[in-house]
Amino acid sequence: MRYNYQNILRLLAPVICQALFITSYAQQKQKGFYKDLFMDSGMMLTSRVDLAASRLADFTMESFISTPHSYTEKFSFTDADTIMQNQLICGSAIDENGILLYPDGAPRFRVVYMNGGRAKAHGGTLGEQGRKNYRMFVANGGGYVGSCAGAFIASLGTKLPDKEEAPTDLYLGIWPGFTTGTGLEKSWTDIDIEPGSPLLNYYHYGHRMSIDSVRHNGGCYGNMTYRCPQGTEVLARYSTPGGEPKRNIVGEPVIWAYKACEQSGRIVLCGSHPEYAEEGPRLELTAAMLKYAMDGVGKPTIKGELKIGEKRRMTCYTHDNNPAFTRIGDKQYHHFTIQVPDGTDTLKIALSSVSGSDKFDLYLLADSHTLAFKDEAEYSDLHLGVDKQLVIVHPQTGTMYASVFCNTTVTARQTRYGTQYSGRIDVLNGVPYEIYVTAIPKQPIQ
Repeated sequence: MRYNYQNILRLLAPVICQALFITSYAQQKQKGFYKDLFMDSGMMLTSRVDLAASRLADFTMESFISTPHSYTEKFSFTDADTIMQNQLICGSAIDENGILLYPDGAPRFRVVYMNGGRAKAHGGTLGEQGRKNYRMFVANGGGYVGSCAGAFIASLGTKLPDKEEAPTDLYLGIWPGFTTGTGLEKSWTDIDIEPGSPLLNYYHYGHRMSIDSVRHNGGCYGNMTYRCPQGTEVLARYSTPGGEPKRNIVGEPVIWAYKACEQSGRIVLCGSHPEYAEEGPRLELTAAMLKYAMDGVGKPTIKGELKIGEKRRMTCYTHDNNPAFTRIGDKQYHHFTIQVPDGTDTLKIALSSVSGSDKFDLYLLADSHTLAFKDEAEYSDLHLGVDKQLVIVHPQTGTMYASVFCNTTVTARQTRYGTQYSGRIDVLNGVPYEIYVTAIPKQPIQ
């Protein structure tokens, strides 16, 4: 009997890959974010109210949902849509930085998911500030997943095979390449997952490398032959056209990813619509895209060094444009280093409130080896309130890591427009504090 070993390997690839990746996703989730996922179902996008993949992956999620609409109706949106979207994405008096960002510009969610719809039109409704906030979100470490319009808008613009490139400022440009429209509407496509694709790390897809009947409506592919950014990963390709396309798309990238550097977030883009599925391989594919983006969030940054005997005031607002000294947001960490002098007997780290801002809960943490997180740090003070002190006897000489964590957060509730906040909304513009370090030297032996 003769065997087709190539087909056998393709069938076994998901099993092999899952056996190789023994570190689970849950162990890799980074800390210091308010929640896992924000879903943009905003103006000129599909007004999706639910994302089944977020439940499969057990993600915490919030959303903005515009009024259900038809793209042919010019006045299908209400004033409330515009007001809500501007307040959430661009910012407002009670949340200057907008829902996506912490006061210092760090990402507040691990990942944003952007629905399909009309890419350029949605970019226009975001305005210059909204597009800037999206770019800052990814540049500072947040992940991004977009399907169809969410993939188009992430690029620099479009490039059709027989036409010049069409860049647009209304797109985000977080993937600095060009997309090409498939010309295929109201149809379905089959998708072949690339051998060795990181999408295979998360699910087995029925132990197949091909996923059939994925909804497609005017989507795109990543143009890998025209000014493709270095570091772009092809994760899956179109394998059947699923209809009568205007151009051949078989073999073109349907899912691709990009991460500019360690500090930036990972972008995962898809030209079709697996997010419609509520069961089976298509549902798993959507969850895998979200997980891969989440695994690629930027590394935590260190605000700076706490100098012995010098008080550091973390009191700036967003508009001060001084992130190293800006207030802390809800469920956020601020990380610092301390250079412990040789011969130190006792190190004291003191956290204190600023006048009028003592009704918050901030935690103080320290560790001799790595960034300090509240369930792992060697030293911690988790009492309620702001004022704290750690007394570390006989600390190791060299670098000590200190962190401040804000445990105060808003109350979130679901409405027809998505998530709305109440309660401690004063935390959204950040909590000011001061931090001070003293080092007591060892006494000489008499």
